[in-house]
Amino acid sequence: MGSRSGGRARAQANVGADDGPHGRPLTVLLAAAVQAVESAGVLAAAVFAGIDALQGKAYQNSSGIALTVIGVGTAVALALVAVGLARVRRWSRTPALLTQLFTGIIGIYLVQGDRYWLGGPALALAVGGFALLLVPPSLRALTFTAKEPAAPAK
Repeated sequence: MGSRSGGRARAQANVGADDGPHGRPLTVLLAAAVQAVESAGVLAAAVFAGIDALQGKAYQNSSGIALTVIGVGTAVALALVAVGLARVRRWSRTPALLTQLFTGIIGIYLVQGDRYWLGGPALALAVGGFALLLVPPSLRALTFTAKEPAAPAK
Protein backbone atom coordinates (compact mmCIF):
# COMPACT_ATOMS: atom_id res chain seq x y z
CA MET A 1 0.00 0.00 0.00
CA GLY A 2 1.58 3.27 -1.12
CA SER A 3 1.48 6.53 0.74
CA ARG A 4 -0.69 8.10 -1.94
CA SER A 5 -3.59 5.71 -1.49
CA GLY A 6 -3.42 6.01 2.29
CA GLY A 7 -3.38 9.80 2.11
CA ARG A 8 -6.32 9.80 -0.26
CA ALA A 9 -8.33 7.56 2.06
CA ARG A 10 -7.57 9.82 5.04
CA ALA A 11 -8.48 12.94 3.03
CA GLN A 12 -11.79 11.37 1.98
CA ALA A 13 -12.49 10.42 5.59
CA ASN A 14 -12.29 14.12 6.51
CA VAL A 15 -15.14 15.01 4.15
CA GLY A 16 -18.35 15.25 6.13
CA ALA A 17 -22.07 15.70 5.80
CA ASP A 18 -21.69 18.78 3.57
CA ASP A 19 -20.65 16.59 0.66
CA GLY A 20 -21.83 17.26 -2.83
CA PRO A 21 -21.70 14.81 -5.72
CA HIS A 22 -19.08 12.05 -5.45
CA GLY A 23 -18.15 12.99 -1.87
CA ARG A 24 -16.90 16.45 -2.79
CA PRO A 25 -18.12 19.43 -0.77
CA LEU A 26 -20.20 21.83 -2.82
CA THR A 27 -18.11 24.73 -1.52
CA VAL A 28 -14.94 23.23 -3.02
CA LEU A 29 -16.67 22.66 -6.35
CA LEU A 30 -17.89 26.27 -6.36
CA ALA A 31 -14.36 27.46 -5.50
CA ALA A 32 -13.12 25.44 -8.49
CA ALA A 33 -15.69 27.21 -10.66
CA VAL A 34 -14.48 30.61 -9.40
CA GLN A 35 -10.90 29.58 -10.17
CA ALA A 36 -11.93 28.48 -13.67
CA VAL A 37 -13.67 31.83 -14.32
CA GLU A 38 -10.50 33.65 -13.21
CA SER A 39 -8.46 31.44 -15.53
CA ALA A 40 -10.77 32.30 -18.43
CA GLY A 41 -10.42 36.01 -17.60
CA VAL A 42 -6.63 35.82 -17.69
CA LEU A 43 -6.80 33.93 -20.99
CA ALA A 44 -9.11 36.58 -22.47
CA ALA A 45 -6.73 39.35 -21.37
CA ALA A 46 -3.81 37.46 -22.92
CA VAL A 47 -5.68 37.06 -26.20
CA PHE A 48 -6.49 40.79 -26.28
CA ALA A 49 -2.82 41.59 -25.57
CA GLY A 50 -1.83 39.31 -28.45
CA ILE A 51 -4.30 40.96 -30.80
CA ASP A 52 -2.98 44.40 -29.84
CA ALA A 53 0.58 43.21 -30.43
CA LEU A 54 -0.30 41.86 -33.86
CA GLN A 55 -2.03 45.14 -34.77
CA GLY A 56 1.00 47.15 -33.65
CA LYS A 57 -0.81 48.78 -30.72
CA ALA A 58 1.59 47.43 -28.08
CA TYR A 59 4.34 49.67 -26.67
CA GLN A 60 6.83 47.30 -28.26
CA ASN A 61 5.91 44.31 -30.35
CA SER A 62 8.20 41.97 -28.41
CA SER A 63 6.70 43.02 -25.07
CA GLY A 64 3.18 42.40 -26.40
CA ILE A 65 4.18 38.91 -27.49
CA ALA A 66 5.84 38.24 -24.13
CA LEU A 67 2.73 39.40 -22.25
CA THR A 68 0.62 37.09 -24.37
CA VAL A 69 2.83 34.08 -23.71
CA ILE A 70 3.00 34.82 -19.96
CA GLY A 71 -0.77 35.33 -19.85
CA VAL A 72 -1.53 32.05 -21.61
CA GLY A 73 0.87 30.20 -19.30
CA THR A 74 -0.75 31.78 -16.25
CA ALA A 75 -4.22 30.86 -17.50
CA VAL A 76 -3.12 27.25 -17.93
CA ALA A 77 -1.65 27.19 -14.40
CA LEU A 78 -4.86 28.64 -12.94
CA ALA A 79 -6.89 26.05 -14.85
CA LEU A 80 -4.74 23.27 -13.37
CA VAL A 81 -5.43 24.64 -9.89
CA ALA A 82 -9.16 24.64 -10.70
CA VAL A 83 -8.90 20.97 -11.72
CA GLY A 84 -7.04 20.25 -8.48
CA LEU A 85 -9.81 21.89 -6.48
CA ALA A 86 -12.48 19.98 -8.37
CA ARG A 87 -10.65 16.76 -7.52
CA VAL A 88 -10.27 17.91 -3.88
CA ARG A 89 -6.47 17.83 -3.92
CA ARG A 90 -4.81 19.38 -0.87
CA TRP A 91 -2.01 20.97 -2.92
CA SER A 92 -4.53 23.16 -4.74
CA ARG A 93 -5.65 25.14 -1.66
CA THR A 94 -2.61 27.44 -1.32
CA PRO A 95 -2.38 28.42 -5.01
CA ALA A 96 -6.14 29.00 -5.05
CA LEU A 97 -5.94 31.28 -2.01
CA LEU A 98 -3.03 33.18 -3.59
CA THR A 99 -5.07 33.55 -6.78
CA GLN A 100 -7.88 35.14 -4.76
CA LEU A 101 -5.41 37.50 -3.08
CA PHE A 102 -3.93 38.67 -6.37
CA THR A 103 -7.35 38.90 -8.03
CA GLY A 104 -8.48 41.13 -5.15
CA ILE A 105 -5.40 43.36 -5.50
CA ILE A 106 -5.97 43.69 -9.24
CA GLY A 107 -9.68 44.37 -8.62
CA ILE A 108 -8.81 47.21 -6.23
CA TYR A 109 -6.35 48.63 -8.76
CA LEU A 110 -9.01 48.51 -11.50
CA VAL A 111 -11.65 50.17 -9.31
CA GLN A 112 -9.20 52.93 -8.38
CA GLY A 113 -8.59 53.44 -12.11
CA ASP A 114 -12.35 53.92 -12.68
CA ARG A 115 -12.68 50.58 -14.49
CA TYR A 116 -15.58 49.43 -12.38
CA TRP A 117 -16.89 47.05 -15.02
CA LEU A 118 -13.70 44.96 -14.62
CA GLY A 119 -12.78 45.73 -11.01
CA GLY A 120 -16.19 44.99 -9.50
CA PRO A 121 -16.43 41.44 -10.84
CA ALA A 122 -12.78 40.81 -9.95
CA LEU A 123 -13.40 41.89 -6.36
CA ALA A 124 -16.58 39.81 -6.18
CA LEU A 125 -14.74 36.73 -7.45
CA ALA A 126 -11.88 37.27 -4.99
CA VAL A 127 -14.16 37.68 -1.97
CA GLY A 128 -16.33 34.76 -3.04
CA GLY A 129 -13.31 32.56 -3.71
CA PHE A 130 -11.81 33.34 -0.30
CA ALA A 131 -15.10 32.64 1.43
CA LEU A 132 -15.62 29.35 -0.42
CA LEU A 133 -12.11 28.15 0.38
CA LEU A 134 -12.25 29.12 4.06
CA VAL A 135 -15.65 27.73 5.11
CA PRO A 136 -15.50 24.61 7.33
CA PRO A 137 -16.49 22.02 4.67
CA SER A 138 -13.71 23.24 2.37
CA LEU A 139 -11.19 23.38 5.19
CA ARG A 140 -12.05 19.83 6.22
CA ALA A 141 -11.72 18.56 2.66
CA LEU A 142 -8.55 20.46 1.73
CA THR A 143 -6.50 20.12 4.92
CA PHE A 144 -4.93 17.09 6.48
CA THR A 145 -6.21 16.77 10.03
CA ALA A 146 -6.04 13.06 10.72
CA LYS A 147 -3.13 11.92 12.84
CA GLU A 148 -0.74 9.36 11.46
CA PRO A 149 -1.06 5.98 13.12
CA ALA A 150 1.61 5.37 15.71
CA ALA A 151 4.48 3.09 14.79
CA PRO A 152 4.08 -0.41 16.18
CA ALA A 153 5.98 -1.06 19.38
CA LYS A 154 8.92 -3.42 19.14
